[in-house]
Amino acid sequence: MSWVWAIIVGLVLGLIAKAIIPGKQWIPLWLTVLCGVAGALLGNWGASALGVRHTHGVDWIRHILQLAGAVIVVALVNRLWTGVRGGRRERV
Repeated sequence: MSWVWAIIVGLVLGLIAKAIIPGKQWIPLWLTVLCGVAGALLGNWGASALGVRHTHGVDWIRHILQLAGAVIVVALVNRLWTGVRGGRRERV
C-alpha cells in the first residue's frame, strides 16, 4: 500500500511543481509522477537533516521541503528531457 501512496503523493507534488515553475514543461505525466516521488524523498531527507521529519501534528516544514524538492527535480528533469528530445515538440 505504501507504493500507492508514493504514486499519489508524487502525482500531487509533481503537478503542483509544474504549476509553480513558470512556462511550459514538456515532460510527460509518468515522468512528472517520478519527479514528484523523487522530490518527496529529497524533502524527507532534508527534513531528517534538520531534525523535523517526525513532529506532533501536521509536518508543514517537511511538506514544504518536499514541494521544494519536487520543484527542483521537475525543473532539472524538464531541462534534461527537452535537451535529449531536441527542444520543444510540435503538437499535431
